[in-house]
Amino acid sequence: MHMKKLLIFCLFFSQLAFAQTLTLEQVQQKARQQYPLLKQKDLIQQVKDINIENLRKGFLPQVSVSGQATYQSEVTTVKIPFPGVSIEPLSKDQYKVVADVNQMIYDGGLLKQQTAVQKMNAEVEEQKIEVELYKLTDRMNQLYLGILFIDEQLKQTELVKKDLQTGLKKIEAQVNGGVAFKSNLLLLRAELLKADQRIIELQSARTGLLDVLSLFTGEAYSTATVLQQPSIPVFAAEQTIARPELNLFQKQKALLGEQQNLIKARNLPKTSFFFQGGYGRPGLNFLENKFATYYITGIRFNWAFGGLYTAKKEKELIGINQQIVAVQEDVFLLNTNTQLKQQQAEIDKINQLISKDKEIIELRIKVKEAANAQLENNVITANDYLREVNAEDQARQMLIVHQLQLLQAQINYQTIKGK
Repeated sequence: MHMKKLLIFCLFFSQLAFAQTLTLEQVQQKARQQYPLLKQKDLIQQVKDINIENLRKGFLPQVSVSGQATYQSEVTTVKIPFPGVSIEPLSKDQYKVVADVNQMIYDGGLLKQQTAVQKMNAEVEEQKIEVELYKLTDRMNQLYLGILFIDEQLKQTELVKKDLQTGLKKIEAQVNGGVAFKSNLLLLRAELLKADQRIIELQSARTGLLDVLSLFTGEAYSTATVLQQPSIPVFAAEQTIARPELNLFQKQKALLGEQQNLIKARNLPKTSFFFQGGYGRPGLNFLENKFATYYITGIRFNWAFGGLYTAKKEKELIGINQQIVAVQEDVFLLNTNTQLKQQQAEIDKINQLISKDKEIIELRIKVKEAANAQLENNVITANDYLREVNAEDQARQMLIVHQLQLLQAQINYQTIKGK
């Protein structure tokens, strides 16, 4: 007998030892790591690196080769006679092949600004992903709290079963003694079966939520998985909002600033070195009617003024877009602060309800205990006792609901604030 108890004891604690324990932070972190959208960050970096690499190649020597063969109806001739000198007229068919090499020396800071725009654009796209990933946090909160709520309901249902079993034993004794009707016994047994049904429903719902949680986190969870109650840190009321949306607004403003600098760089003068080598007839000496090689080299200065016509309007558009982002930020802050006020009011309300729940439960316990004694003395029926057990159960269920609502409101408050 002692050996049997020892085996049961060891089996119980071995199950506890191997039971997986989860925290809300672990679930949120694993869900983030497994979320497919996170892979897009690497793709954004790849696109940025490729674009910047292509931009930098603009400073490599630019080589082009061209050629042409022409026939013209007339050519330049020298008809002034020079004693002892004969100038052969040029052929009407002319040929040339030219290779041009252009090396940028100064581009007005265009490459630097284009690179800055690409980097900032990548940061904006990555921050958009962070905003979407933050929404995942709320989904994980709902799943996690849903399982916690079921766990509390299971505990309460077990307490109800315990009360029913206590009443059942007393009724059985009374029925066996001939002082109570068997219908009272059957009534409590029926309620005990209903409690078992409730446990089956709750366990099934819990398994379903754990399966959904497994899909998001990529982890396998069993019915033995234990979820810890989240600990809610207390933040000072004066702390600012730290949502990823605010970082997105700042990066969007920075991107518009870089685009404004790009307009300026695009309209600055450019300087480059060039080399042109060719072969054709005639060469650079137009007085020789024969094939020859030649080259031209030097520094080229270029300043295009066409962009100046639209630069002012382009800057105005960027300024308008900056104002749009600022308005979006103001709207977001207004909505967020409104949500925080609502959540704080909800927290205050639920705290008051919980205080009343506890008082109601204390009274219901006393009433149930009195009913238990009355049932034992055959003063009341099983139905009367069952009514008081259900009343206490309802009071406890309301406490569970309000406690979970409080926890959810507190977590929502921190999530809205970005903590």
